[in-house]
Amino acid sequence: MRTFHLPLPDDLHEALRREATADHRPATEVARDALAGWLQAKQRERVAKEIHRFALDFAGTDLDLDPELEQAGVEHLLVADAR
Repeated sequence: MRTFHLPLPDDLHEALRREATADHRPATEVARDALAGWLQAKQRERVAKEIHRFALDFAGTDLDLDPELEQAGVEHLLVADAR
C-alpha cells in the first residue's frame, strides 16, 4: 500500500475526524473509502457518457439496436409496468 500527504482545510479535517469518531473507524479508513467511492462514481459517469456518445453517433446505423430486440424490450416494459 502506498501513502501520500494530503493537506486538508481545517473544516474538512474536522468533518472527517467527526465522521471517523462516529463510525469508530480510523480517519484514514474513512477517507480511503470516500475517495474510492468518488473514483467509482466518476468511472460510472465516464462510462455513461461514453455509452450516450456512442448511442448518438450510431443511432440509425447498422450498430443501432436491432428492431426485434427493441420491440421485445418495449413489450417487456409494458408488461412490467402493468403489474
